[in-house]
Amino acid sequence: MLETSARLLELLSLLQLTRDWTSAELAARLEVSTRTVRSDIGKLRSLGYPVDARPGVAGGYRLVAGTAMPPLLLDDDEAVAVAVGLGAVASWRLGVEETSLTALAKLEQVMPSRLRRRVDEVREATSIVPGTEPRPDLAALSAVAAAIRGHERLRFGYTTHGGSTGTRRTEPQRLVSWGPVWYLFAWDLDRDDWRVFRVDRIVPHPPTGVRFRPRVIAEDDLVQHVVRRIVQASWTYRALVVVHAPAAQVAAALRIPVDVEAIDESTCRVELGSDDADALALRLSQIGADLEVIEGDELNVAFERLAARFARAAGNQARAEAINNDAP
Repeated sequence: MLETSARLLELLSLLQLTRDWTSAELAARLEVSTRTVRSDIGKLRSLGYPVDARPGVAGGYRLVAGTAMPPLLLDDDEAVAVAVGLGAVASWRLGVEETSLTALAKLEQVMPSRLRRRVDEVREATSIVPGTEPRPDLAALSAVAAAIRGHERLRFGYTTHGGSTGTRRTEPQRLVSWGPVWYLFAWDLDRDDWRVFRVDRIVPHPPTGVRFRPRVIAEDDLVQHVVRRIVQASWTYRALVVVHAPAAQVAAALRIPVDVEAIDESTCRVELGSDDADALALRLSQIGADLEVIEGDELNVAFERLAARFARAAGNQARAEAINNDAP
């Protein structure tokens, strides 16, 4: 049985070469009879490999494109080339980043250690031209992608934005790329809630082997959740304002992932922030509606500065001075 399996793999390897093989040629290479070759061809077809047989003197057997993707055999150099290529594609922005990572995870899972070392050597020997996007941590990305694909709980060390470290136990749901940064959207088992983790701050632990049933969440909701968490985590200044305009109008005017809560048909409450209080004040002024700052002293001061600047721009120096004198 083992001999037959090894022969089928050798036959498949030969057929993957872009040429036609006669029964006699295959029989000679495999050291079997032509009858055995025909039998083995039938077994490959039953496994989903589309082997075409062309009659005549110039004919022979050839592996052709079928309706489904069967497993492929790669030699050492081909496997390394595919792994390196998939890793490179994962760092580009072509819309197939996550697919590339899941394919890379499958490949590295069965790749011998000697080949994984060759792949790592290529990565370590590769430099990035200054000014381009940083290369993602492919080892961490591959581990996360493998856990997502296998619905396997993931344990990892994590360093927060503030520098504290700890171990997280999660059910990984999705990888999300935003610019040069990769994020993991996962259910945190210890906090019993969704969390977003930067992959470059993750140090994966050995696989847990514990399976889980993924929670159902719409793709749009998932992406919005990740974007909102990322944006809010970067806020230096936070504020709560009441805007005298419909919630839909305010949300469309802001064009950033913030929570807009309708109070009534013509009024809403908005919690938002920025790392620049003046920029936040300017953005709110562009809504084109009256508003009140409920929480956010920095925003109040920024509005005072903005009002004085506008007054000077309008040629009303006295008004600008009055505003500056009244400002805290």
